[in-house]
Amino acid sequence: MQAVGVYPSKKAVGILEHLRPEIQHDDVVKVRSLEVGICGTDREICTFVYGEPPEGSEYLILGHESLGEVGEVGSAVQNIKVGDLVVPSVRRPCDFETCQPCQAGFQDFCATGEFVERGIKARHGFMTEEYAEHEQFLYVAPQHLRDIAVLVEPLTIAEKALAHVWQMQLRLPWIKEGLGDVPKGTGLKAVVLGAGSIGILGAMKLVSEGFETYVYSRSKKPNPKAELVEAVGIKYISNLEYSVEEFAEMVGNIDLVYEAVGVSRVAYDVLRVLGDNGIFVFTGIPVPNPPIEIDADLIMRNVVLKNQLIVGTVNADSAAFEAALADLDVFLDRWPDAIRSVITGRFGIEDCHELLLGKAQGIKNVIQFS
Repeated sequence: MQAVGVYPSKKAVGILEHLRPEIQHDDVVKVRSLEVGICGTDREICTFVYGEPPEGSEYLILGHESLGEVGEVGSAVQNIKVGDLVVPSVRRPCDFETCQPCQAGFQDFCATGEFVERGIKARHGFMTEEYAEHEQFLYVAPQHLRDIAVLVEPLTIAEKALAHVWQMQLRLPWIKEGLGDVPKGTGLKAVVLGAGSIGILGAMKLVSEGFETYVYSRSKKPNPKAELVEAVGIKYISNLEYSVEEFAEMVGNIDLVYEAVGVSRVAYDVLRVLGDNGIFVFTGIPVPNPPIEIDADLIMRNVVLKNQLIVGTVNADSAAFEAALADLDVFLDRWPDAIRSVITGRFGIEDCHELLLGKAQGIKNVIQFS
C-alpha cells in the first residue's frame, strides 16, 4: 500500500510502498485512514532535524494527526466496532517498569526518554492507507464530527495545558470553579501566541472557558486567520503593528499566555509582560537556531515578585483526547463555520511533496486517503 515517509539517511521525502498491516494481537484494531493532518512537526522532520525510523527500517512513515475508520477488530477488542470513526494518540510508553508515569498511563510524562511516538520517533505514523493499533490508544469519534475530527490531536495540546493550568491555579484560593453557566475563566485574560491550528484551537478552548482572549500574531489585518478568530469573539493583534509593551498596555494584566508559535524570540519577549500570578505555557519546539539575547534579570524578578509559573506541555493523555472530542462538539455548535474553516484544504497523497516541502499555506491542510 502507499504511504508518505522520509528516508533520513538519504535525506529523501516521498511516497513509498509499505506492507499492509495485520492483526497480530487480540486487542489490535485495523484502521483505514481517512484523513491525516499536516503539521509543523511533519515539515520539520522533512528537514531532517529530527525524526527516527523504527528499528530495522530505513524510513519513517509520517503523520500523527489522524482520523480513520475501523475495518477489522481483534477478538479481545471490547469498545470499538467495525465502522467506527477513530482518532489515535501519538506517544507510546517506554518498557521500563521503574518509569512510574508510563506504568500509570501517562507516557507524556515519561521519565526515561525511551518512549516512542508514531510518525515521529521510532514508530511508523498514520500517513498511509491502513494501520493497526492497540485499542487502548484509539478514541471513538461520533459520526457527526466526521469533517472536523482530524483536529482532535492538535486540540489535545490545549486540553492538557488548560487542565494543568487549573490544577496549578488551585494555589490561588480565590480562583473558584465556574458557577452555573459562568465558566471558571470569566474575568481572566489570556493571550495566544501564533495563529496556526494549535493557536486557533487553543484560543477557541480559552473562549469556551470564559477567558477574554487575544491572539498576538505576525500578519497584519486583514487576513483569513484574523477573520476566523474575530468571528469567534477573539481580539487579533499583529506584532508588526504593536510592540509587546503596547500590546500589554492594551490588554491589561495577562493571566495566561498560551504559546503556540515555536519561536523563542517572540515567546520570551511576551514572557516579560506576563501579569501578576500569571502562567506561561510553552507548547512550541523551536528548530535549532543561534542563541538569542533575553532580559533574564527582568524575567527572573517578575517570576519571583509576581508569583508567576512557567510550564511546558507535550503530547496528551487519555483525558485530553476525550476532552478534545467533547470540545469539538461544543465548537461545532457555537461556531460551525469557524471550526470547519480551520481546515484550509484537503488534498490527495500525490500533493504530499508540496504540502511537506513547499511554503506553508493556510491553517490546517490534510491529506485524504478516502
